Amino acid sequence: MKFVVSSMELLGHLQAISRVISNKNTLPILDNFLFSLEDGLLEITSSDLESTLVTQIQLENTDGSGVIAVPARILSDTLKEFPDIPLTFEINTESMVIVIQSENGKFTIMGQNGAEFPQMPVIKDDQKQQVELEQEVLLSGIAKSLFATADDELRPVMNGIFMELSTDDITFVASDAHKLVRYKRTDAHAEGTSSFILPKKPASLLKNILPREENKVLLEFDDRNAFFTLTNYKLVCRLVEGNYPSYNSVIPTDNPFRMSIDRLSFHNTLKRVSVFSNQASNLVKLTLTGNQLTISAQDLDFSISANERLSCQYEGEDMEIGFKSTFLIEILANLASDDVILEMSDPTRAGILLPATSDNEHEDTLMLLMPMMINA
Repeated sequence: MKFVVSSMELLGHLQAISRVISNKNTLPILDNFLFSLEDGLLEITSSDLESTLVTQIQLENTDGSGVIAVPARILSDTLKEFPDIPLTFEINTESMVIVIQSENGKFTIMGQNGAEFPQMPVIKDDQKQQVELEQEVLLSGIAKSLFATADDELRPVMNGIFMELSTDDITFVASDAHKLVRYKRTDAHAEGTSSFILPKKPASLLKNILPREENKVLLEFDDRNAFFTLTNYKLVCRLVEGNYPSYNSVIPTDNPFRMSIDRLSFHNTLKRVSVFSNQASNLVKLTLTGNQLTISAQDLDFSISANERLSCQYEGEDMEIGFKSTFLIEILANLASDDVILEMSDPTRAGILLPATSDNEHEDTLMLLMPMMINA
């Protein structure tokens, strides 16, 4: 089989799907891209058995059809060094020899039998559920919650984003037991009630390819796998098995103390002050008196300390509460509004961070952070 393709276009598609390929593949065939050519459509697949990403390129100049596995690293590294020029691929599917010709050069690669590449899973018709989502809804849900997922080998259900679909809204939840994100969209809904846990790796792959998408995304899933179909890409992933913890029960409902503050000032002050915190605990102390917030940190081992004052609007009693600075900075970086609200009840219970305003009336964002003990 033979086809002509733009080097830059091919490289762009390969770079998007190459993130699937694992450094520790159990099957050597998975170190390859699977090229499949039929009726002028080149379909390229990469997989690590858990996640499979497929992309398509419509070609004008093709001859024949066939399937071959092409070594991923050598092909990607070669394409990176080309300017945007047409390349001719001539593939002998019997000898597995791949010849790539440019205007001035010729490159020969040995491929492998494409039939050895793992088959893509299929969704069981009797369990199949599907919903169409706006690209922006799915991208926002993943982007807002992905950072809060855990790396917990003992509790794999925490290592993904819990997607809860209902007839009224769609909710994205992620937590690592220290912080929790609940992102709800009322402008998206399903025909029934269902839920699944999307693993971290396919979620980050979607976060990478969704910004290029202009159309709606078709989501189909059963109890084992989920299919995300985009215009030029298709992602198939195995879902995390197990039941997600009851997240609503950990969100405190009675929070009488409420602080409103400029998000950027709060974020930048925390970054400065946290440099002086103990490297093991990253503890920063927030002291609220009147309409003033004092952020302080110290590391007794090195005899260093820092504190900085900020103006805020505060309703409640004077209070002192400690948080892990890295988590608090991360949460503030993922809230989009100019001002944020911190709701609290007492120094031993979780603080809730909310955007003061939202550009989208259909958005409901809540981020929760567990406090740390302040050593007397």
